[in-house]
Amino acid sequence: MMEAEKKNTEDTPNSGLRIDIVSCVPRLLDSFFDHSILKRAKDAGHAEVVIHDLRDYSIQKQKQIDDYAFGGGAGMVLGIETIARCIRNLQSIRVYDDIIYMTPDGERFQQKMANRLSMSKNLLILCGHYKGIDERVREHFITKEISIGDYVLSGGELPAAVVSDALIRLIPGVLNDETSALTDSFQDNLLAPPVYTRPADFEGWKVPDVLLSGHEKKINDWRMEQSIKRTQERRPDLLH
Repeated sequence: MMEAEKKNTEDTPNSGLRIDIVSCVPRLLDSFFDHSILKRAKDAGHAEVVIHDLRDYSIQKQKQIDDYAFGGGAGMVLGIETIARCIRNLQSIRVYDDIIYMTPDGERFQQKMANRLSMSKNLLILCGHYKGIDERVREHFITKEISIGDYVLSGGELPAAVVSDALIRLIPGVLNDETSALTDSFQDNLLAPPVYTRPADFEGWKVPDVLLSGHEKKINDWRMEQSIKRTQERRPDLLH
């Protein structure tokens, strides 16, 4: 068994969501999960993110994981053999609710999808690179394909980090305020209302009086009105 495999089989006391991310440039993700809310979630056992180096599963002498595309054309393609070996190894350790591939032509990532995926126990995310992955991986291993927008990045690492962040912050106990995630933009298809903090008057720019009133119902009504107004002005498509 390879050293990387030994490390990945170690059990932890985490009882929340586990996300395994497979990447050919894993160091791109090192610092992202080691700060702020994500680090606190990991330290508290609410979530666990394990990064796997795809090259650790290559049996090629030079740890090659890509090759030229059949039929010609520019760009290299991540091969099926190494990816299959990696996924099967991880599947031998735990059962995944979904095996996700980050790709520009996947389903658009939205808050409702984040809500559903955050209730998973184990997720595996495969990051593409170069020209993409052998189509047979998508046909036989991938259960869900996700895009974070209609544009192309150098690889799937940043999209995988975005998805992971969106899921982990929804797990109960991760945010200090249990209701905070429920008032984010896109919950209920509305954008979040404006927010303010001290000072209440800065160079004559004042916080709306209702927010200083202490009247909870009036404040909640104001926030709902502002959410609807902001959504109508900026994202009317969400109201259809």
